Amino acid sequence: MVDNDAERGRPEGMSLDELREEIEEIDHDIVELIARRTYVADTIADVKQERDLPTTDESQEQRVMDRAGENAERFDVDSNLVKAVFRLLIELNKIEQNQHAQADRQSGDSDFSS
Repeated sequence: MVDNDAERGRPEGMSLDELREEIEEIDHDIVELIARRTYVADTIADVKQERDLPTTDESQEQRVMDRAGENAERFDVDSNLVKAVFRLLIELNKIEQNQHAQADRQSGDSDFSS
């Protein structure tokens, strides 16, 4: 277990403004990673659609949640909090996949009506 700021990676002597800048950079990285994850999830949606697979895969979702909990413990972060974030990410990706599939179906329908 981590028990001091130096071991947690907090640079000694940083000002409040510098710490806030660090948070801003981390927030940017988090959003970038969410965008990257969403892109990959969209690609998965394409593969699922091509193979006529369902959007939802509960066993895969459980593996993601288990992995999130394990990573939380490894980094000494509250696993319930991390799992809640991942539940949101999964739900967002499912919404994106469903919208993607729906848009593809609609564009396919319009191809036949011409």
